Amino acid sequence: MEKVPYLGHTLLRWQCGPSSFLALPEKGARLMNWNIQLGDGSVRDVIFWPELKSIDDFAKVRGGNPILFPFCGRSFDDGLIHFWKDAEGRKRPMPLHGFARQGEFRITRLDARGFAAQLLPDEEARAAYPYDYEFEVTYRFEPFGLACEFTLRNLGKTPIPWSPGHHFYFTVPWCEGSTRADYLLRIPSSRTQRQDMEKTGMLVPGPALKLDESLANPALLDTFHSGLKSNTIVFGEKGRPGDIQIRIGNAKVPHPDTTVVTWTADESAPFYCVEPWMGPANAHAHKQGLQWVQPGQTQAFLVEVLVK
Repeated sequence: MEKVPYLGHTLLRWQCGPSSFLALPEKGARLMNWNIQLGDGSVRDVIFWPELKSIDDFAKVRGGNPILFPFCGRSFDDGLIHFWKDAEGRKRPMPLHGFARQGEFRITRLDARGFAAQLLPDEEARAAYPYDYEFEVTYRFEPFGLACEFTLRNLGKTPIPWSPGHHFYFTVPWCEGSTRADYLLRIPSSRTQRQDMEKTGMLVPGPALKLDESLANPALLDTFHSGLKSNTIVFGEKGRPGDIQIRIGNAKVPHPDTTVVTWTADESAPFYCVEPWMGPANAHAHKQGLQWVQPGQTQAFLVEVLVK
């Protein structure tokens, strides 16, 4: 591990075999970039990070892996966006994707293979999520992969709801001369949904999709894939090695509400997001994927990403 100066800040970089990982743990526990040096000496970016002149709006940068906590996506309460209702019926603010990605973290573990960082809730976080808890993000880096685990510890006397997730910005295409049409995505889901963002934010039926879909298919955008028959999602360029494999948890079949989100900004964006979430957006309202951590208990959400 080494320290790297970057736009007035100090980043951390890990070298694990051919893989290099770059992160700024204090800012949103953010993994920024992952690249692999190939046998011919070229470098493949796995996790995309853009060229920047400043990181003043670090939380809004489209790149890396923003941490989505305590809820993913857009929250609604009685038709009002960016609000949610707690178990006592009180309306509370809830920013897009929660508040961890723009939050400050304290490093709790740092070694040659990764880090752990704990969220330091600020006034915004306490207003949105008034619980006594510890939320920690732990990364473990490998020569051809990574593992990231979220843990939520309930230190209080009331149950705590959560439905967190990841927002991986994968570099696509990663081979010169290829396009998204050359890449296939396999998500073994039995149900697709989308969010009704015009009215209530509740879930509506999604598109009919094949097991293997081209990343060029616009029907994938803003789609929630759930009812997973396996914990493994794979995508890559047809007929070539180097597929990306995402594994959610240790069970061969995840909880039926476990969700994978597919999204990109536009046809020309140099990234494609394949996002493992505990449940669909607005989980606190429709309850799909909403989990409760009881007093004195801890829950975890584990995701692994491998290059095969």
